[in-house]
Amino acid sequence: MDSLTTRDGSPFRRELLESLLKRRFFFTPAFEAYRTFDSCKGATRGLFDYGPPGCALQANVVDLWRKHFVLEEDMLELDCTILTPAEVFKTSGHVDKFADWMCKDSITGEYTRADHLVQNVLEARLKGDKTARGLNTEALVDGEVDGKKAKKQIKSVKAAKLDDALVAVYEDILAKIDNYDGEELSAIITQHDVRNPDNNHLVQPPIPFNLMFQTTIGPSSISPGYLRPETAQGQFLNFNKLLEFNQSKMPFASASIGKAFRNEISPRSGLLRVREFLMAEIEYFVDPENKNHARFEEIRELELQMLDRHTQLAGKTDTQTMTIGKAVEIGMIDNETLGFFLARIHLFLETLGVDQKKLRYRQHMKNEMAHYAADCWDAELYSSYGWIECVGCADRSAFDLKVHSQKTGEQLVVREQRAEPLKIEEWQIDVERRALGLEFRKDAKVVEETIRSLAQPGREAAAGKLNQEGSITLPVPGLGEVVLKPSMLSIVKRTRTESVRQYIPNVIEPSFGIGRIIYCLLEHLYWHRVGDEARGVLSFPPSVAPTKVLIVPLSTHPSFAPHVKQLSQQFRTMRVSHRVDDSSASIGKRYSRNDELGTSFGITVDFDSVKDNTFTLRDRDSTKQVRTNATDIIRAIKNLTDGVEKWTDVFERLPEFNGPNGED
Repeated sequence: MDSLTTRDGSPFRRELLESLLKRRFFFTPAFEAYRTFDSCKGATRGLFDYGPPGCALQANVVDLWRKHFVLEEDMLELDCTILTPAEVFKTSGHVDKFADWMCKDSITGEYTRADHLVQNVLEARLKGDKTARGLNTEALVDGEVDGKKAKKQIKSVKAAKLDDALVAVYEDILAKIDNYDGEELSAIITQHDVRNPDNNHLVQPPIPFNLMFQTTIGPSSISPGYLRPETAQGQFLNFNKLLEFNQSKMPFASASIGKAFRNEISPRSGLLRVREFLMAEIEYFVDPENKNHARFEEIRELELQMLDRHTQLAGKTDTQTMTIGKAVEIGMIDNETLGFFLARIHLFLETLGVDQKKLRYRQHMKNEMAHYAADCWDAELYSSYGWIECVGCADRSAFDLKVHSQKTGEQLVVREQRAEPLKIEEWQIDVERRALGLEFRKDAKVVEETIRSLAQPGREAAAGKLNQEGSITLPVPGLGEVVLKPSMLSIVKRTRTESVRQYIPNVIEPSFGIGRIIYCLLEHLYWHRVGDEARGVLSFPPSVAPTKVLIVPLSTHPSFAPHVKQLSQQFRTMRVSHRVDDSSASIGKRYSRNDELGTSFGITVDFDSVKDNTFTLRDRDSTKQVRTNATDIIRAIKNLTDGVEKWTDVFERLPEFNGPNGED
């Protein structure tokens, strides 16, 4: 997708939308008054404050998320702490592996994320190639923040024709950009002379940078901690309590909504790459031997646009339309439960109003996934910044519960009564602790732990050696090689009967970046009235709109006040968000500035309202109006905001009104 259009098909200009969002206070950069202070330069980047409409929009998205997932799927919601002891993230692997690769400008010292640097430079060269060939020149200015930046971008992209083979190489690199490690990125930067595009300076080889914010807990500063980069770990560590609360029934899901923090290397792109953000995460605990889902048949025929890993590794980005059922059947999606949640994610994004033509599901390549993951897909939304990962859905296997169990000694497991007792032949170890204590003294415990940690193949081999040679040699942490004799232990094969099955659940994790979803949604739903770019519109579905209803008295005539008050009171009672605009501006201007806020419907109070208690109800997108009594108006608004009716239904059953509608 080289070009981007608005909701009505017009060319998209990002500067118009961002001007609207800032002017109407959807969000604003945090601490703007301090942006010129030397001590704050760079520190406030990637931090944003939401204004009233932004807060309401976010609250509505979160409310829909709760209804769609937590209530619909009977999930168990948690609110876990943000501040986390370092030991937790050491165990989970975040301290060692939660990092991005960054490059340092060899002269200015500025840091840039390495994969983004490669992507931006190669995309600019490909655009320059298209310009030189007389193709798609509008793509150079598409989506720039403002006019000055657009001009700067055009100057920085040289119209230079590339060799066809080099174009193919660049396209191949970009298709695999998420699959490269630091060494591979370094090779690409060197081979293709990738430099800082702001000043053409050389950059140093990529180095890893851990993205977590570190702090200390308590006044002594001896207890290190981190601000969580995700909400998941609190859910894992509360697994036993959740299982007990759920009456030990499997499978089940927990959910959490809250702030997370990542120390982004070079936060840009507005709400898309920030250092503090709202996440909504689900942890679905499932039997590793049965990842089928009870409701899979409900979504089997749902079609998604999919970009699988094999297509990406071939250097292509072509998607294919396929049903969830077919994708699971052929093994493209690993299991039914993962497929079920991809479908539920799709239906949620559809409810929000996401443009389905700008939505795809991209499968992670092997290098992208954690070593323990079975499969992972991202729901990506197309924006003026390209394809943006907004939701991740991963099969994390049993990794998290397993490592926390091993570290803490708390068994995060499920125990289920078997229908039929199971007979198991296994090698068992009997330790003579007195003999072990005499030989190893204070180290006897660690020696015993090492012995018992032997898996079945190791136990079988040790038993044979102990019988044949009269001793075994075993490496013990902190002691090196130790010799064990038959007087200290015996290893024998026995049959035991198991009536209770014990297992560590696998976890399917859908993870939502609420801020990213909101920004992409804003781009998808933005447009402007024909012939007037100054009259922007945000076409939120009623359930998402920050304000559902605008009440507009025709003028400041005192006879209108009782009717405005009565309508307002009824909406407050119904818990329907509304605003009253009784300013002196014309009806058209008042509707227009509320169209910018995405207000779904407008009610006009005029002199006929005073006479017969009838009012006009205006639809934001079509500007069509109906006129009827207050009772019918209220009922229509309730049905529209609850999703019981659409505007076309209301327009068909209520009398049309052809008076001023804000277009005049």
